[in-house]
Amino acid sequence: MKASTKIMMKKHGWRYDRFIHNYIYFKFYHPYVKFVYYLFKFLSQYLFWFKPINGVLSMALARYHSKVLSYGDTKKIFTLNENISAISAENKKIVPFKYAYKILFMEPEHIAVMDCPCKVALGDRDENILSCLAVGKGLSSFWLEHGKKYNARQISQKDALALIEKFRKMGYLTQAFFKVATGGSTGVICNCHPDTCVSLQATKFAKKFDRKFTMNAAAGYSVEFAEKKCKWHGTCQEVCPVGAIKVDKTSKNWTYDKDACIGCELCVEHCPEKALSFYRDNAKPVPLDIEIVKKEFVTPN
Repeated sequence: MKASTKIMMKKHGWRYDRFIHNYIYFKFYHPYVKFVYYLFKFLSQYLFWFKPINGVLSMALARYHSKVLSYGDTKKIFTLNENISAISAENKKIVPFKYAYKILFMEPEHIAVMDCPCKVALGDRDENILSCLAVGKGLSSFWLEHGKKYNARQISQKDALALIEKFRKMGYLTQAFFKVATGGSTGVICNCHPDTCVSLQATKFAKKFDRKFTMNAAAGYSVEFAEKKCKWHGTCQEVCPVGAIKVDKTSKNWTYDKDACIGCELCVEHCPEKALSFYRDNAKPVPLDIEIVKKEFVTPN
């Protein structure tokens, strides 16, 4: 048995069923993700009225979800040179889901990139497909050994951060994924667009059953607007992945839905006049900021 496979099995402990699920999921990545997308789409179109489905959806959303990352928090992950282990239920303040919430970055300098199954399934451009990142030796080694058909290859932290920056300039937000199938912890970080991300699409479909349903935990930030700086280009509205910002260029009116905002920071980065700024919002989940994690959440030795 290969070393990376042993590491992944150890990560699951005695739950070999989860390891087998993860292995099958990985081996059939693209059809698996495509099936999930069309299943959610079908249910939302034809069975949104059937309330017993809510329990099934709630169970699924508790096992496969993401944490939205600001650019600043992303940069700290991709410059990390020490192990981080935070596995307490306190982590639910950061990742507010029932099962998958462990924050583990073991040997984070080891990074692999491979094709994103969401982008393949939903038809993103070919040059955008290679965009999923594995952070940590265990997971990245597993990808490199078993992901040749997904064009998996090892890259440096510098290259990974450059890839993140390239996608953010194109309006792709950054998400860290937590899945019970992969041990309930972080490790996979992807560049996601609302049109070609199954997670973001599934949340949109799930909200037809219950507005509280989501696969995407907010980053933990909100936005402030400096009206005097604004030139009313509307760039912030165009780049917002959840429609939290509306700009009326005629009446020069800027409206912001703080509750809908996921704190991705794209509007702040893309505003030409720097009319938008960012702040930590204590009414939202705690950010996945490595400095905060180390100070408040790391498991004592």
